[in-house]
Amino acid sequence: MRRKKLLVVGNGMAGIRCVEEILKLDPELFDITIFGAEPRPNYNRILLSKVLQGEHSLQDIILNDWSWYELHGIRLLAGETVCHIDIKSRAVETVSGIRETYDALILATGSSPYIPPITGADKEGVISFRTVDDCTKMTEMSKMYTKAAVIGGGLLGLEAARGLLHLGMDTQVVHNAPYIMNRQLDRTASMMLQRELEAQGMQFNLAKDTTRIVGRTRAQGLRFMDGTRLDADVVVLAVGIKPNVELAQRSGIRTQRAILVDDFMRTSEPNIYAVGECAEHRGVSYGLVAPLYEQGKVLARVICGREAEPYGGSIPYSQLKVSGVDVFSAGVISGEGAETAIQHYDAVCGTYKKVTMRNGRVTGAVLFGNTNEGSSLLTLVQQGAAVSELIPSESSGLSAAESAAEALPEHETVCACNGVSKAAIMAAITEHHLESSDEVKEHTRASGSCGGCRPMVDALVKYMRSGKRKEGLHTEARTPIEVPVCECTVLGPSSLKQAVVHAVSQGCHSVQDFMLRQGWKKPDGCEVCCPALRFYFDIEMTGAVHHDERSQPIKASADDVFYKGSRSYQGVKVWVGDTEGSKPEAASIRKIGEWLRTGWREVSLPSPVSAGVSDCTASSVSILVQGIGISVSPAGWEVYLGGHAAHPVREGQLIGVAESEEDVVQLAAASLQWYRQNSMYEEPLWRWVERTGVTAIRENVLDDDLQRELAEQLSRYAWEAQVR
Repeated sequence: MRRKKLLVVGNGMAGIRCVEEILKLDPELFDITIFGAEPRPNYNRILLSKVLQGEHSLQDIILNDWSWYELHGIRLLAGETVCHIDIKSRAVETVSGIRETYDALILATGSSPYIPPITGADKEGVISFRTVDDCTKMTEMSKMYTKAAVIGGGLLGLEAARGLLHLGMDTQVVHNAPYIMNRQLDRTASMMLQRELEAQGMQFNLAKDTTRIVGRTRAQGLRFMDGTRLDADVVVLAVGIKPNVELAQRSGIRTQRAILVDDFMRTSEPNIYAVGECAEHRGVSYGLVAPLYEQGKVLARVICGREAEPYGGSIPYSQLKVSGVDVFSAGVISGEGAETAIQHYDAVCGTYKKVTMRNGRVTGAVLFGNTNEGSSLLTLVQQGAAVSELIPSESSGLSAAESAAEALPEHETVCACNGVSKAAIMAAITEHHLESSDEVKEHTRASGSCGGCRPMVDALVKYMRSGKRKEGLHTEARTPIEVPVCECTVLGPSSLKQAVVHAVSQGCHSVQDFMLRQGWKKPDGCEVCCPALRFYFDIEMTGAVHHDERSQPIKASADDVFYKGSRSYQGVKVWVGDTEGSKPEAASIRKIGEWLRTGWREVSLPSPVSAGVSDCTASSVSILVQGIGISVSPAGWEVYLGGHAAHPVREGQLIGVAESEEDVVQLAAASLQWYRQNSMYEEPLWRWVERTGVTAIRENVLDDDLQRELAEQLSRYAWEAQVR
């Protein structure tokens, strides 16, 4: 059978990782040709600063050498720049005149340094920091000149400055913000980092806006907006990147800031995909390695014809060694709505930890000096975990680093860049008798990309070799201590819900009776616990089906009593799209909308829910940002779950497809009821979808028998609510 022809434009980390994933899935499916603009094999661009700093040679940062391409039968056209895509003929052309046809095309064109609109940026002596050639030029300049200025106080600028210091240059960092790395760190962590870098010889000019690079033919210094000047013979621009979209634009592929892709990394043109820094997904283009590798895994499954979970976006995070200092940052660490949950500062040890929260949920974290907790904190941020999970467990006599390694659940990812879990690292250490992090990197690739996870890999090696590992402990994450929901009780959110389930099964039929049994401190409760209790009793008294298949549905009795003294969320807000009356589906859309409005008007909810029904063409109702969205499709009707129009914006996920009006209403009702039964009170539908996972939701609501039962439960509850 003839192999399909796969062309990859771009020989960088994102494109090659995708190729590696394709080779794992089906190595015989494609004849692969890769175009690389640079005349060398794939290398780790993140470690360029280490080359500049003298810690690595170019050979040390090569990820896939020439022999790798040959071993896998891949044709690498190094030093060839693709200039045109002929979409009709399915072919690409290079500047040198090479023309190749394709069955599938992956655009992994990456990004280029952003050149700010500063007068004189084109003078001799002004350079960006992006490639191996840039490192070579900076090294050559350091032999002729003594003063350097780096414009940009982010990670790239600081690493460039550290390299220039290593080359013996007097180095000044110029940044337009009041503190360095202001996108990743708060002011405290930033000031700690600045002191460390100043001790190494780096100098800083903060809150300075550069208006001109002065000098007649080559750079001689910088002029600032406040009128002051800084002398410099070499100026390095390190203020960000811009996606390389020119090729896509010239070829008619849709772009905005980057190349637009859907959840399966498909562009606007058939058989053409984009991955990495050049791709824009849901309005975001990522410049960090881990999200690009996640995209590559999804695209590999799609392009190989395998079932793939849609790419839902990534939470940006950084776990790095900035000029020799370990730094971790994830999620939202400052700004409106970011409250401090934990803050520890140790001036003696030079460490700092800050965790932020919003509405009792972990939203961000910063670590400085000691980043061993980075992996576990990242998981809490990604899950939007309750702040109660931050409460530490009892000391085990291990060092802080080993305790962090012990506490991390085995399934959690340690090296996000290469997708290596704690379990994989532990297995490699045991099986191969590994004694060092370098040996772990060789066997698993953990810490082989950005190096940010190196502290945790070190800790795992020490922990495994210490002989203090507790059997059985590694299989389960520790159970967090819950913070009470209010002052009336010691029960936390999860234990409160479990207590209600148990109480109803034991014959408790009222909120007041439950409070009495549980020793409520306030006999009538408060505005926090009463709405939650009323909702949970609503669910249990109408017969909930839980994840635990052993629990039996609990039927309501004739003497049910419900607490009426506090507010609750009731009724789904249903939006019906504007449809043209002549369209055949217009009547069905209006009919379904009316069914939902009537049937869901009295339904109690853990959090406000909106629903929309539309044909998704010129409708005023955007289905993908509704909690529950129903849309016309060629196969009948599609049901989406978990959209959210306000901050944080979330796109609804496809749950299933139904053929008829009755079937789609049943599927939507089952989805709503499953959310009601398995969410926590005050947990928005979009957050519940993210916590539970789309796959788990589908497995339940697409089961025919359970779907029917859930829809009937919701219908029965709605009827009972109307007659109360």
